[in-house]
This record gives sequence, C-alpha cells and structure tokens, in this order.
Amino acid sequence: MSSVKLPEDFSSWLEISNAAERFGEALEIATQTTGVGVDLLENFDHAAIFTDPPQRVAGPLKKLGYQVGWDSRCYPSPVDGCDYINVSAKLSAETQAHKRGWFDHVAIVHPVDPEAYDLMLSHGYGNPFIHHLTWGIVPPDRRGEDDLSYASCVIPFMIEVRQKICQVIGDKPGTLICALPPGVVAHSDFAVLSRKWFAGISDDEVQVESMQGGGFLLQFFVLTGGRIEVALREGTSQTFNPKSVDKISRDEISTNQGTL
Repeated sequence: MSSVKLPEDFSSWLEISNAAERFGEALEIATQTTGVGVDLLENFDHAAIFTDPPQRVAGPLKKLGYQVGWDSRCYPSPVDGCDYINVSAKLSAETQAHKRGWFDHVAIVHPVDPEAYDLMLSHGYGNPFIHHLTWGIVPPDRRGEDDLSYASCVIPFMIEVRQKICQVIGDKPGTLICALPPGVVAHSDFAVLSRKWFAGISDDEVQVESMQGGGFLLQFFVLTGGRIEVALREGTSQTFNPKSVDKISRDEISTNQGTL
C-alpha cells in the first residue's frame, strides 16, 4: 500500500464535528484502492468544507500557510438547487503544514443566501463541515509526451482506475469528468481518438471539457452523496475547472450525504 497522510493536528486548527467520520471513510477507501494496485499521492488533493461565514475556515488555513484565492477564481456551486460559492486555497508542498499531512487544496464553500444557509445546516453535519475529501491519483509518467499523446495514455489509465475502484468498493462511481488541455479538445483528431479512448464506457458516465489554464484534471466520486472522491492532476494552473464544478454541484453531490 502506498503511504497516505491525514493532517495530524487537524483538530488543533479546525473544530469540525464530522471530521473523524470523513477521515475514517477516506482511510478505508485508500486501503481498498491501493489494495487493487492504484497508487495514491501522500496528501489529499483537496478537501471541500462548507462554512458560514467563510472566515471560520479561511482564517485558520491562512495561519497554516494556505494562500486563499490563489488562482484568482471563485466557482459557483449550485448544490441541491441552492447557490453556494467555492473559493480555493492552496498549500505549498514546502510548508511544514503540508509535511504534517494537510491538504494540497481546500475548497472553502459558503452559502450565497438564507435558503442555501438553511439547507446547509438542515442535515445536522455542523458548521463548518467536511463535505468531501479527495485523494490524488499518482499520474502516469509524462516522459516528454505532447498533450495529445499524454491524453491517449492518461484517459484509458483513469478509466481502468475507475473500474478497479468500482469493483473493490461495490458502490457505483460518479461521472468520470475529464478536463483536458484546450489544444487536445480542439485537435482535428480528437473526435476519432476519443471514440477509442472511451470505448466500453457509456456516454452518460463521462463528461469531457476544456480545462481553463491548461493541464489535465480527471476526477470522479466513489461514495454515495459525494463523500469521497479521487482525482488525477497534471500541469494545472488553477484548482478546479468551472464547468466541472457546475456538473459536480448539480448532479454528483448533495448537502444530504445519507450518513446521519
């Protein structure tokens, strides 16, 4: 099993009542996933934390060394028909906090209006609460390949990862979202190649889109309600892709995660 980390001093910085449950689920998924030969990065790719006001989470993260709003983006997140805003924080791998197991990124998600706030609290997870944790998949070696050649490698790789995780966990995985470099999606050979890449997976199980700022971000949820996710990231210049966030928020996750 590849070694994975949890933030060893999490409770010293953030008081989140469902943290132990989420971390427990994440460790179980990590054990199952690595047991079928899928290598995970040591630290989580990201955590999504719902909070109001945002400073309840952003303040402690800033003290830990996170750069809040590092990618100059905010990501509208229409969950359960209500409006939330996701602002990303990033932690340098050189920081002591990262070495203690803190997440590469945190999605700080806050409600836009009273309706979203009331819904966020209605399921009893607390304020703030960890909505989901995302393990990072170790990407295949790039070996100097151009974007199109790497796409031909990484997409079948991630489809196989999804199949392995589905088989070992037994829960239906979420949509495989593939945010790819704009040049790949616009390439004259893309339509032909993509039919080959996605052979064996139905159209409603995948979403392909252009990644803002370039790079690759492929991700899917592995537990009902969007509690645990895996993501493969290579060469990105921002934490998320707006189109991915919209799809995930509308169709893949809920504030009611079915665990209470």
